[in-house]
Amino acid sequence: MKDGYVKAAAATPKIKVADPAYNARAICACLDDCQKKGAKIIALPELCLTGYTCNDLFLQERLLSAAREGLREVIAHTAGLSALVFAGLPLEVGGKLYNVAAAVSDGKLLAFVPKQNIPNYAEFYEMRYFTPGNAVADTVLFDGEAVPFGGNVLFECPDMPGLVVGCEICEDVWAARTPSTSHALAGATVIVNLSASNETVGKDDYRKSLLMATSARLLAGYLYASAGEGESTQDLVFSGHNMILENGVVLAEARRFSNETVCSELDLFRLCHERRRMTTMPAVSDDGYRRVSFRLEKEETELTRDYAPLPFVPSDEKQREKRCEDILSIQSYGLKKRYEHTGSKTAVIGVSGGLDSTLALLVTARAFDLLGLGREGILAVTMPCFGTTSRTYDNACKLAGALGATLKEIPIRDAVNVHFRDIGQDSSVHDVTYENGQARERTQVLMDLANRTGGLVIGTGDMSELALGWATYNGDHMSMYGVNAGVPKTLVRHLVKYYADTCGDSALSRVLLDVLDTPVSPELLPPVDGVISQRTEDLVGPYELHDFFLYYMLRCGFSPAKIYRIACRSFAGMYDKETIKKWLGTFYQRFFGQQFKRSCLPDGPKVGSVAVSPRGDLRMPSDASAAAWQAELSKL
Repeated sequence: MKDGYVKAAAATPKIKVADPAYNARAICACLDDCQKKGAKIIALPELCLTGYTCNDLFLQERLLSAAREGLREVIAHTAGLSALVFAGLPLEVGGKLYNVAAAVSDGKLLAFVPKQNIPNYAEFYEMRYFTPGNAVADTVLFDGEAVPFGGNVLFECPDMPGLVVGCEICEDVWAARTPSTSHALAGATVIVNLSASNETVGKDDYRKSLLMATSARLLAGYLYASAGEGESTQDLVFSGHNMILENGVVLAEARRFSNETVCSELDLFRLCHERRRMTTMPAVSDDGYRRVSFRLEKEETELTRDYAPLPFVPSDEKQREKRCEDILSIQSYGLKKRYEHTGSKTAVIGVSGGLDSTLALLVTARAFDLLGLGREGILAVTMPCFGTTSRTYDNACKLAGALGATLKEIPIRDAVNVHFRDIGQDSSVHDVTYENGQARERTQVLMDLANRTGGLVIGTGDMSELALGWATYNGDHMSMYGVNAGVPKTLVRHLVKYYADTCGDSALSRVLLDVLDTPVSPELLPPVDGVISQRTEDLVGPYELHDFFLYYMLRCGFSPAKIYRIACRSFAGMYDKETIKKWLGTFYQRFFGQQFKRSCLPDGPKVGSVAVSPRGDLRMPSDASAAAWQAELSKL
């Protein structure tokens, strides 16, 4: 349960219809299997002690008493089991029959939660047997023990902050007013659903989309356990479509028609972070709920869920292509609006032959096409200096030509040397002044050229560079509109590749592919034998690691220890633990130390769920200390 993880399981035992004794044994076998997998919250299907398809047999006293006997066996079997278990059965209360979930933990019956929405349409005839459950909990006796009976019961674990479980049954989640909504508003972070949802063509997709939307809307974990093989197939077939979801994402999904148990880890800390972040999620209101405590043994949860090593880049090719097209549209339409507002007719871009300036030039070309402006109004400015290589220079020139932009070459070597003489900088000393002097000279050229031509300077820096502060203050850090400000470095590469694959221009595609093959470098130090001598990732670390750190810190609110833990899992075989720890320390040092650059960023469009604009997602003091984050990291 370290780092807020709790392992959950949704299981479907193979039952026999109307044989509670057999079914109780099958359920106990399922619980043993789930225990071996470390599950702490276990959901079983609706009416699993009898079978959902008993029909008029539900009215037989013999079946009802056998179901109670079966429940006793399950309760006894959980003694010493560190888990919260939900199993379904029919239960007579006050002369009426209810479809209930029995909540059981460590040999004790905690409560009965009845189904509130009873379907009686199409193939469902539950109202023939069952009465809608009471939303407000009462108390019933079971074997002489008083237990809550009602919908407004929550199960909370004092051993694990944030673990509060609510329960609903099958149709409840399909209803207009779902019990799970009330549970979440009362503080439930996990919802279990005991279901018996039969299969019809296409229903599985609808079911999954419903549960994804529900878990996302409620900012909750969701366990869905459904009836499967063993139910009567007289008129219906059940597939055991078990799922575990978290905030709109399917963490685990059973193969249908297999009675497969699925397990995964719910991240309670992330759910709590999302609820803190989302101001439209109301404060917790008990609203008369009864809270029942259960205990869990504290232990470290073994992780089986995966965290994408490239969280900004979809792994599915079709999704990745759609993401690229969406981002290019956001960037170009954002720039289009700026031109409509300012009335500018030219664009000034410093092109280096690198990835970022290439993407900015592609976006600007799109925006000019949308505006109906000729691309010759795009001034692609190359400014060779001490670190420029022939490869990047040639690519910059070819790129401008292929796009129909106006290429303008302005060497800055002499101007920088004059500047160094004026300030007393020894040009043989390749320090930060040597590097930044070139970057600021380039920005001065671009700004003044934009003024002279009535245009805008288009910024090229990406979000990863802004997160690390890898930009010269008032140099490449500054522009009149930063089209790449919301795009992480790991995604820039895919955007350029997507453009190369879809542009339909072989000459343009060739130069874009060569840009992609060029090492990332600011080219501020002299090359060695004509080859780039300054590789950015050798200095600040791999961008794939930094983008991983950035996403899980800002989007998910993870602590340094948790980021380190999942990074070691996600990058196993690529980076060793010491390397990951080293660059994570660099990330925190630079992220906190360079906020002053982000505090005065130019305008630029947000494109994803993570952004660093001081006017948008990241309101952070420029002098905040990283000591607490570094202290945790030092203990690893």
